[in-house]
Amino acid sequence: MKVLLLKDAKEDEDGQDPYIRELGLYGLEATLIPVLSFNFLSLPSFSEKAGLSRPEGYGGLIFTSPRAVEAMELCLEGGDQAEVWKQSLREKWNAKSVYVVGHATASLVNKIGLDTEGENCGNGEKLAEYICSREPSALPLLFPCGALKGEVLPKMLKDKGIPMESITVYQKVPHPGIQVNLSSYYSKQGVPASIAFFSPSGLTHSLQYIQELSGNHIQQIKFAAIGPTTARALAAQGLPVSCTAQSPTPRALAAGIRRALQPDSC
Repeated sequence: MKVLLLKDAKEDEDGQDPYIRELGLYGLEATLIPVLSFNFLSLPSFSEKAGLSRPEGYGGLIFTSPRAVEAMELCLEGGDQAEVWKQSLREKWNAKSVYVVGHATASLVNKIGLDTEGENCGNGEKLAEYICSREPSALPLLFPCGALKGEVLPKMLKDKGIPMESITVYQKVPHPGIQVNLSSYYSKQGVPASIAFFSPSGLTHSLQYIQELSGNHIQQIKFAAIGPTTARALAAQGLPVSCTAQSPTPRALAAGIRRALQPDSC
């Protein structure tokens, strides 16, 4: 059976996207189609705050997406900043808490030399609960985020009196090839047995095309979500959610899709 994953490809150390590999272990043929592109914003301002110059002004960092880490990597590329980061600032930030959502984000943070905590938290709400359970810092936590960040984490921290300062470092925009790539997939592969969404934004920018291409067959598609926020977005569009991954990992999503596609699935 065929599964359509609406995300960009990320090769692991074996040179294969882990979602395609995990689904393949269940005999499912997965195809990746990116539906989002990203523009990075405010990097000079972020660089001044996060690196890259003022760790003494913050109690720690919060990363809830790989894109936010990529923004920090861009701030650290080349020149004097990279050298200063290696010589002193990395150590200063490592003396503070660096909170992350998920192992994929944690892995990227580790690569720039920072230790992480909270990576077992699968979403922003669980990470907020984790942060609230820790000894609070009098200094604000620095939260580089996307333009459409969820409000659950900021609200939970605010309600607990935990100071936080957010800075928008990227925005999601529709991938320019969505319509062409989806049309090509449907013409060659037909209607997939399952379609997995990885963000509310990805759903917003692709749903119209999927509805048009699927026609009446849309009722037979098992829709999957990488997490509860995306599942709520699917439900808000009137789509039945057959599977929500128990954690935002390739293995958990693959297991959920397999269960949803079993004949006795309800």
